[in-house]
Amino acid sequence: MTLLCVPLVARTVEEMVADAAAAAAAGADLVEIRLDFIQEFRPREHLPQLLRGCTLPALVTYRPTWEGGQYEGDDTTRFDTLRLAMELGVDYVDVELKVADKFMSFISGNKPDKCKLIVSSHNYEHTPSCEELANLVARIQAVGADIVKVATTAKDIVDVSRMFQVMVHCQVPMIGLVMSERGLMSRVLASKFGGYLTFGILNSAKTSAPGQPTVEELLDVYNIRCIGPDTKVLGLIANPVKQSKSPILHNKCLQYVGYNAVYLPLLGDNLASFLETYSSPDFSGFSCSLPFKVDAVQCCNEHDPVAQSIGAINTIIRRPDGKLVGYNTDYIGAISAIEDGIGGPGSKDAAISPLAGRLIVVVGAGGAGKAIAYGAKEKGARVVVANRTYEKAVSLANAIGGQALRLADLETFRPEEGMILANATSLGMQPNIDGTPIPKKALSFYDVVFDAVYAPKVTRLLREAEECGVKVVSGVEMFIRQAMGQFEHFTGGIEAPESLMREIAAKYT
Repeated sequence: MTLLCVPLVARTVEEMVADAAAAAAAGADLVEIRLDFIQEFRPREHLPQLLRGCTLPALVTYRPTWEGGQYEGDDTTRFDTLRLAMELGVDYVDVELKVADKFMSFISGNKPDKCKLIVSSHNYEHTPSCEELANLVARIQAVGADIVKVATTAKDIVDVSRMFQVMVHCQVPMIGLVMSERGLMSRVLASKFGGYLTFGILNSAKTSAPGQPTVEELLDVYNIRCIGPDTKVLGLIANPVKQSKSPILHNKCLQYVGYNAVYLPLLGDNLASFLETYSSPDFSGFSCSLPFKVDAVQCCNEHDPVAQSIGAINTIIRRPDGKLVGYNTDYIGAISAIEDGIGGPGSKDAAISPLAGRLIVVVGAGGAGKAIAYGAKEKGARVVVANRTYEKAVSLANAIGGQALRLADLETFRPEEGMILANATSLGMQPNIDGTPIPKKALSFYDVVFDAVYAPKVTRLLREAEECGVKVVSGVEMFIRQAMGQFEHFTGGIEAPESLMREIAAKYT
């Protein structure tokens, strides 16, 4: 089982002991005592206090500045402290590869049987090739490491795959982690690929390396105790992605129905490259969001007819034969939410849609805009597309037999009463919550305003529409409804637990 380790980075011994207790209470397996973070550290006095105060097994690290740490002194003093930690019965000691031979000579090769030596290498610039990583692992093994630790940096999410390849072939215990937000997958999937341990922080202010998730996220959201070699990998490919609530929603529901999969936020830069790199059947399904919904059409081998007609995909399923099949659950999620917003709950099931004959202005011509425009047209609405890039508005409008506008035209566009506005852009999404696609004074032209943005739940657009007395439909409804469709695709037909999804969405959005 992959161990969960909490790094302790407090500035005082007392705070560090308190954090060690918090780590134990949170469910960690061990703590990493980062001695280099302690101000005015006195080894003979402070180290025994720290070890007495830790109820969990402890890893002692005294990281120098040249390896990304805080310690600025000489190696002799540092080595003497690490030797003292061994003599006091610590479970693990970490020493850097650059000085591992020197450290082994310093302790004359004498190491207590209880203490495991972790020899580490940190690359804060990039992730080397598989061959270079394998050679690095061999060098670490050769100096007498009990456990190999290699930490690199992801410039692209595909970099993580090289670490996974090396980990699964390593013949000794290995900690293989890839730093930065693009490397998060390496931390969550450590147990799938045989990692000895992974790091989880107590909170965002107590990080020791870029991209570390919290203990709570690892245990409660990603459920890492249940991740193993056979666990399926699902996720949201987007850029940005950290604002998404999809990982919380899908993971809680996967756990609820007992489906062996984990859903990750995947910060991507190139969708085709990602899908080609992570081509194993275990990487079985993905949600696609900005800016990849249109690109996804070209990446899939087959398409659901609706997705083909829309020209945008928000769900990709990898079949057992390796073929990628694209679907679009955005259109039914958004359109049904708007229908119920116009006519009340259940209106989406009426024989004649409440959208029939109505004029709907869709802001945005990307993946979500295409889905809403297509869905509204199918329901009998007259569609106007407004977009910052006018040519894209024209292209979409022509495809669905609608009208195109420039975004600036919305300020005065009022051909009739009773219009519906649907924002399908990212304007107003966290962290840029002050964004809005239309001036407040123009909102009074509409009967209903829908915003596909759900984080925050009440966007500036919806708030200002309500202030104008206009009926609003939150993007949370689209979020839930499209997720229900995705969940059934991901799980091979298991019905999505709607009541649980609504409970989670209410709590986290």
